Amino acid sequence: MSFYAFARQLVKLLLKLPYRLRVEGIEQIPEDRGFLLACNHVSDLDPPFLGVACPKQVRYMAKEELFRVPILGFLIRHLGAFPVARGKGDRGAIEKAEQIVREGGVLGIFPEGGRSKDGKLHKAKSGAVVIASQTGGDIVPACIEYGKKRGLRREVTVRFGEPIRNGEIRVDGNQKSELRASNQLLMSRIAALLGVEAP
Repeated sequence: MSFYAFARQLVKLLLKLPYRLRVEGIEQIPEDRGFLLACNHVSDLDPPFLGVACPKQVRYMAKEELFRVPILGFLIRHLGAFPVARGKGDRGAIEKAEQIVREGGVLGIFPEGGRSKDGKLHKAKSGAVVIASQTGGDIVPACIEYGKKRGLRREVTVRFGEPIRNGEIRVDGNQKSELRASNQLLMSRIAALLGVEAP
């Protein structure tokens, strides 16, 4: 058993105590190719919940500062995360992300660029659609909803949507209008999964 598989089972067990997890749309996960998994972001627990819900290993960009924290840095690196220098146009991190998708892996990404502090869905940054366009990968939209507590456990739903085919993503030449349209398409799909209006 790989370290990731062991850690995934351990996290699944730990999350089971305070949370009741429901996974919907698992059939939307492509089995034969790499893709981007794009999700809303409202909690620090979103990456573990996505990792437990998705049957394939999900790899994330994480801010480089986390890799300097003792033990945490070791753990996230061995779970497949890789560092990104935020706000600096980190080309190395982008190339690593593209490599993951091209080699058949799953790149987990939160297109809003960070955790939503008000719990609402916000407009996307361009990272997800740019990486998708450069790798030829599809984007699987996803959402996480935190529900009410029932007894001692809180309900959490992870929902996967129909993949956005790469041909639907148009960012030729990185023109702003094309980036904006592709970002709007992505966020509208995530909003539909949440049952809210797109930002």
